[in-house]
Amino acid sequence: MISPVGAGDTLSIIDLLVIGGGINGVGVARDAVGRGLSVTLAESGDLAGATSSYSSKLIHGGLRYLENFEFRLVSEALAERETLLTIAPHLVWPARFIMPHVPELRPRWMIRTGLFLYDHLGRRTRLPGSSAVRLDSGVFHDGLRDQYRHGFIYSDCRADDARLVIANAIDAQQRGATILPRTAVLNAQRRHDHWVVQLSNGRSLKARSIVNAAGPWVKEVLNNRLKVPSSDSIRLVRGSHLVMPKLYAGDHAFILQNDDRRVIFMIPYEGRFTLVGTTDVVETGDPAHPVATDAEAEYLCRAIGRYLAKPSHPGDAVHRFAGVRPLYDDGSGDPSSITRDYTLRVDHEQDAAPVLSIFGGKLTTYRRLAEQVVDKIEPFVAGTPLQGSGWTGSQVLPGGDFGSGGLAKFRTDLANAYPWLDQPLCHSLLRRHGSRIHELLDGARDQNDLGQNFGGNLTEREVTWFRKHEWANSADDILWRRSKCGLHMSVTQREAFADYITASTH
Repeated sequence: MISPVGAGDTLSIIDLLVIGGGINGVGVARDAVGRGLSVTLAESGDLAGATSSYSSKLIHGGLRYLENFEFRLVSEALAERETLLTIAPHLVWPARFIMPHVPELRPRWMIRTGLFLYDHLGRRTRLPGSSAVRLDSGVFHDGLRDQYRHGFIYSDCRADDARLVIANAIDAQQRGATILPRTAVLNAQRRHDHWVVQLSNGRSLKARSIVNAAGPWVKEVLNNRLKVPSSDSIRLVRGSHLVMPKLYAGDHAFILQNDDRRVIFMIPYEGRFTLVGTTDVVETGDPAHPVATDAEAEYLCRAIGRYLAKPSHPGDAVHRFAGVRPLYDDGSGDPSSITRDYTLRVDHEQDAAPVLSIFGGKLTTYRRLAEQVVDKIEPFVAGTPLQGSGWTGSQVLPGGDFGSGGLAKFRTDLANAYPWLDQPLCHSLLRRHGSRIHELLDGARDQNDLGQNFGGNLTEREVTWFRKHEWANSADDILWRRSKCGLHMSVTQREAFADYITASTH
């Protein structure tokens, strides 16, 4: 690992600077350092501080994308479900999705054809296939209007998006990468075979190559910070979500057809809630502070109200959030029709040091995207032959190694090892940290050893862990990204926790 040095010193050179600490950026850093490159990642805010913590929390093939004939993207995404289930079983888990049939929106043959393709376009070894299902009795009926008697069931996966980012960053760091959150790239000057980069922490570095994974800011970084012109553009599309009190029983999710041909998800969330989303609205404001508007909340409530026996209202939501998708501008006038596929652009005019910019992409395909990025960078990293390729799909992420007995046996052994540990808290810690829970609990003999309980299954020991090992700095870093404990806390508890972080920082 080569650390940045002061601007007045002789600068050592690294192979790769990654700009952006979202899922694509950390995925590239992990892949590259694992292949033998020296890597630094700079993120102007918190890791997963933007789009990558405001998604629909799904690892999915994108059933709706089949209507736009995006077969390559769907196939790749379907295969990645299986890979991510293997390398991050604590952060990605299977889910069954129910689609009530509405004949006037899509005929039965069309849905059957789409689901047949969905079952067979990608490698599927661990997830059950699709089938027709009755909705007029049993658990699938709960919460629905009586008129919905028939539907379909298929498989996809749910995920903790922000913690998937953190797991990749931890692994990259453990393999030798330098991870610099809250460190912006101010500018970069291109030399013949390298870049000289000024960082907001007062340091400079030299890099043989740059990957621009700045998400919604990819054009701004490319044009203004790196001074590289580009004809490629992005469309910023806002996706808003509502967190509602639990709307139905069961662990299944719903995919609901809407009159505008879009689909809306209802997804079990954090045990006590249902996540409802998402919208597709062109973002014209600051992408750093997207707002889930009242109009979008009304739209989502109308969409699910068509199906639910009990109407939902925006005021019922306990939380709203919005994320901005930086989609590659393919010229489509309809935000819902813009491709979710990614485009990789390498600029290396006159054999100058390259910059590769990532336009578009989605959570599900980040790992394959990262492989392709590093493959494209390889020819420009002179004197550093890569050590193999395609390694990230077979190496578990930190916390994902549960041994031969799998997660079920690990959970049983955990209860036996810590009989004093409150079970809801144990479940929360296991979901967040996976097999690393033993490191977190090392030396603890009873509940008191975990320190102050801030509410929402958040303890002082875990807060210390987040700050020491996971780059957490603020209350929001901890309550909404390293965990979702903020959802389970009262306003008073959240304010008290923020005061605690402020007091313990100074």
